[in-house]
Amino acid sequence: LQRSDEEIHSYVQLYQESVKEFQDTLNSLKEESKRRALDEPVDDMPWEFWSHLLLMIDGWFLEKKISTNDAKLLREMVWKRDGRIRNAYMASKQKNESEAISAFLRLTSSPTRSGLHVIHIAAEMAPVAKVGGLGDVVTGLSKALQKKGHLVEIVVPKYDCIQYDRIRDLRALDVVVESYFDGRLFRNKIWVGTVEGLPVYFIEPHHPGNFFQRGQFYGEHDDFKRFSYFSRAALELLLQSGKKPDIIHCHDWQTAFVGPLYWDLYAPKGLNSARICFTCHNFEYQGTAPASELASCGLDVYQLNRPDRMQDNSAHDRVNPVKGAIVFSNIVTTVSPTYAQEVRTAEGGRGLHATLNFHSKKFIGILNGIDTDTWNPETDTFLKVQYSAYDLQGKAENKEAIRRHLGLSSADFRRPLVGCITRLVPQKGVHLIRHAIYRTLELGGQFVLLGSSPVPDIQREFGDIANHFQSHEHVRLILKYDESLSHTIYAASDMFIIPSIFEPCGLTQMIAMRYGSIPIARKTGGLNDSVFDVDDDTIPVQFRNGFTFLSPDEQGLNGALERAFNYYKNNSKSWRQLVQKDMSTDFSWDSSASQYEELYEKSVARARAANLA
Repeated sequence: LQRSDEEIHSYVQLYQESVKEFQDTLNSLKEESKRRALDEPVDDMPWEFWSHLLLMIDGWFLEKKISTNDAKLLREMVWKRDGRIRNAYMASKQKNESEAISAFLRLTSSPTRSGLHVIHIAAEMAPVAKVGGLGDVVTGLSKALQKKGHLVEIVVPKYDCIQYDRIRDLRALDVVVESYFDGRLFRNKIWVGTVEGLPVYFIEPHHPGNFFQRGQFYGEHDDFKRFSYFSRAALELLLQSGKKPDIIHCHDWQTAFVGPLYWDLYAPKGLNSARICFTCHNFEYQGTAPASELASCGLDVYQLNRPDRMQDNSAHDRVNPVKGAIVFSNIVTTVSPTYAQEVRTAEGGRGLHATLNFHSKKFIGILNGIDTDTWNPETDTFLKVQYSAYDLQGKAENKEAIRRHLGLSSADFRRPLVGCITRLVPQKGVHLIRHAIYRTLELGGQFVLLGSSPVPDIQREFGDIANHFQSHEHVRLILKYDESLSHTIYAASDMFIIPSIFEPCGLTQMIAMRYGSIPIARKTGGLNDSVFDVDDDTIPVQFRNGFTFLSPDEQGLNGALERAFNYYKNNSKSWRQLVQKDMSTDFSWDSSASQYEELYEKSVARARAANLA
């Protein structure tokens, strides 16, 4: 009995010890869970919320209400989407500003940093200041990088013709940033707001030239002055706001000045944390000007007007901003792999092929994506009926709706509808677009064109064609830009024609496929990287998605157009499968953003390794 009691007692003791051990483990797991909950990003707030917080903190810093270090720590908490800063904001919504600042400052213990800090300096941003594809790229890439956990900010000019209704929480900061130009300092008013969930800074110069009060974005006699001024003012803003970005990403010739300005003037002043990335969206536009004009923004003309720096390759008394950006940037990109190859040739480089070849190690082509939130037939509010790859009845209804809207014949529902949305400029193959209208009619199709031309002769020529067909039952030309109609044309078209002479990337072919309109495209630039011929046996079957041609002439176009019509009329089941395949292809920014992310991270890592050495 005694031995039995002792055994029972030892078992009870073991049980009590194991219960205590279990309780300790449970408690430590609870503590770990609490810590993780604090560390993990909060996903229950929209991007606009975090961008608004970031701009509020920057405003406090610029207005000298918080220190550089506190601003840095608070920015990093926003960057991480830290639940504590969200809670502090919610708790202080009804308090005055000084109480709110006190609540925020209590949080500045030591958050850990993750991701990269990327700042885009650009002349365009969709949808608020958009002329072409540049605006779409800035917004699309920024949103994709933001979703990957990076802090992304954008600096643009405050144009008078900006779409203010698309900016949330726009306000002017109670601070003036002074920047140098033409031998003196000029004041700049800084506005902040969120666009598509992204934090944006708008610079309004107080300069007698009224640089951005012209009623248009580009095309002014003093564009070189306007954008060299803006590039310097943008860097001044970054310096004075105490930002330490990992990457400053500039775009096209308008902000190509950022590279030389950064390394020659701002890195010595302490704005020296960043690598510079430059993207040229079209090498046709280089912004060359007399070398003397470079002095206005404070750059040294004597030092920079040299063959190995900014001197234009074809005129020794002129400077070339794009060349300067290629020389002074750590990363140089363009908007598709094929275009990157084309511009390294004498024919495609527009005078910069030698410079690009010399700097080829840092030059790469990355295919753009499209904003799949904006361009989504399943949710598109511009459409009469939304539809998907596996419910194509809605596409048929949109085709019928546009026929009624434009006064086209609906007698033969199966009659193929060919769409074309473009700027009518020589680059886009206007002579082939004109030919396609007549050839489509001969083949028994219908044709809808949406677009206008800045070239008076071309606008006049297409105006005459539009008048000729104004009451025709199978052709309609709308010579203007109409956002709502563009969505409808993508949805209604069976085929989409893109006969460009050269095309750095092209977005219309991707949007067309997303809406189930089969592309007929010339094999050039980004078209060659995204449209693959259904009859090309060298391409795996799963990637074949359209009809292509090589020769930029009527014969080349005819071949592709006729093959598309035959396929549509004689293989209805295969055509439907082709439509579904194209609609299911991923043209989002996700893949492209991953490539940029990798480029950024490698460049930043190389810089850090060099600093340690």
